[in-house]
Amino acid sequence: MPEGKICYIEIPCVNAEASAAFYSKIFGWKTRARGDGHLAFDDTTGAVSGTWVAGRPPSREPGVLVYIMVDHIESALPELTAAGGRVVTPFTSLGGGDAYATFADPAGNLFGLYQQPNK
Repeated sequence: MPEGKICYIEIPCVNAEASAAFYSKIFGWKTRARGDGHLAFDDTTGAVSGTWVAGRPPSREPGVLVYIMVDHIESALPELTAAGGRVVTPFTSLGGGDAYATFADPAGNLFGLYQQPNK
């Protein structure tokens, strides 16, 4: 792995299984049991991994904000809401096909969505 690459994220949760179901359904993340038995995930690229951590307060305020790439934000937002998430910042065009939105996951963590222009 190249030095400096972001490789691992810990996401606060109330229920790791419920959070895993949300991220698997919406973003296609793969879940697995770590060696210590805790539930972990790998993003769709396999380049970023992480786990859900109980007993830690959710990240509700934008400080460091992680954005997740999606093909179409306007399609992702209704699915995200139906799965227990909440839209915080609606679809916002940046021009030229770039766009973003933010959402809170079922545990209340704030994340962003990013959409690149169709090529």
